Amino acid sequence: MANFQVVVADPDSGAAYQRDIDGQDANRFLGKSIGEDVDGSAVGLDGYTVEITGGSDNAGRPMRSDVAGPNLKDVLLKGGTGYNPERDGERRRISVRGKEVSEAVAQLNVKIAERGDQSVDELYGEGGDEEDE
Repeated sequence: MANFQVVVADPDSGAAYQRDIDGQDANRFLGKSIGEDVDGSAVGLDGYTVEITGGSDNAGRPMRSDVAGPNLKDVLLKGGTGYNPERDGERRRISVRGKEVSEAVAQLNVKIAERGDQSVDELYGEGGDEEDE
């Protein structure tokens, strides 16, 4: 059974909220790709729609939107997600994960695409950290 840590970004306020999801809520993300929309009720935002923007696996390897499928792939990168070159023209072969969400993904990054009737603070509580108390 899949379980993810989901970081929900609110582009309007600039705030980010972390949620741990598992079970049926996590299964809503399986098979989806970066850029696809998911019902926000999976992360506790009823009436909202969230867009998958990225993620990483347990080893910290990032998902890249230009690599097809859910598997690991060694790609030659000159910059972008997963590699920051130190000199002009520097390239390196890096292991990255494909753009499709699978059970190997440990963290997902999403942003709010469409808003619902209630505010995010009302749904998550002030600051979004109450579940840690």
